[in-house]
Amino acid sequence: MHRGIGRVLALGRKMAATGAEPQILVQYLVLRKDLSQAPFSWPAGALVAQACHAATAALHTHRDHPHTVAYLQELERMRKVVLEAPDETTLKELAETLQHKNIEHVLWLEQPENIATCLALRPYPKDEVSQYLKKLRLFK
Repeated sequence: MHRGIGRVLALGRKMAATGAEPQILVQYLVLRKDLSQAPFSWPAGALVAQACHAATAALHTHRDHPHTVAYLQELERMRKVVLEAPDETTLKELAETLQHKNIEHVLWLEQPENIATCLALRPYPKDEVSQYLKKLRLFK
């Protein structure tokens, strides 16, 4: 068992014993809106693929983190929130900001073009990251 998962399981048992709700884990993704518009005009399937690539990469990269382990143990309860960035510059700036704030994520680069298409965070407690993303005006 991963050293951190014991703490997560113990917390879950403690919360269950007290009747408290377990923390809600959410994986946030930020997808470029401009890719669906001219001059790019990518089809919906291609955009969904970019989000899937980024989400999978973030889960794999952070697979040993206790939040990711807990998130993957309840597949039927997975929660994802997909937000939009207007363009590549904004997405890259967001990635830099998240890095400075120590918010773990993956910036997906589509190959062979090497363009940033989507950013995915590892699973986080909903309240921990949503407040920060609201400050960045990613939520409408």
